[in-house]
Amino acid sequence: MKIKNFAMLAAAAGMLAACHSSTKITEPADLNDQRVFFAFNSSEISEEAKNNLLGQALYMKNHEDTKIQIAGNCDERGSTEYNLALGARRANAAKDVIVKDGVDAKRISTISYGKERPLVQGSGESVWKWNRNATTTVK
Repeated sequence: MKIKNFAMLAAAAGMLAACHSSTKITEPADLNDQRVFFAFNSSEISEEAKNNLLGQALYMKNHEDTKIQIAGNCDERGSTEYNLALGARRANAAKDVIVKDGVDAKRISTISYGKERPLVQGSGESVWKWNRNATTTVK
C-alpha cells in the first residue's frame, strides 16, 4: 500500500513540475523582423523558436487580416544551391508551426534567400549563428 501511495505522489509531483515549467507564449507587438534561429545545417525548430512562432501565431489569430512572408536564411558556408534548399526548409518549418497552431496556411508565404542576404556581415560562428534564421515580415 505504501508503494502505491508513493507512486501516486511521484506522478502528481511530476505533473505539477511539468505544468510549472511550461513557458508562457507572448504575442509580439509587431511581426516585422521577428526571427527564429537554427543550428548549423539544420531546419529543426528549437523550443525557443517554437515559443516565438506560437507568439506569432497568436498575433495572427488576433489580427485576422494580417498576411506574412517567412524568409529562410543561411550562413555563408555551402553552395548557393544547397543553401537555397536549406533556407526553404527553414522557412517551411517555421510556417508549419504557425499553421499547426490554427492559422490558415494561405496567409503565409515562404521564400528562401539562402546565403544571399546575411543579417550580419563577416565570418566565424559569432556571425554565422545570426545568419541561420527564418525572418517574418508582414505583407
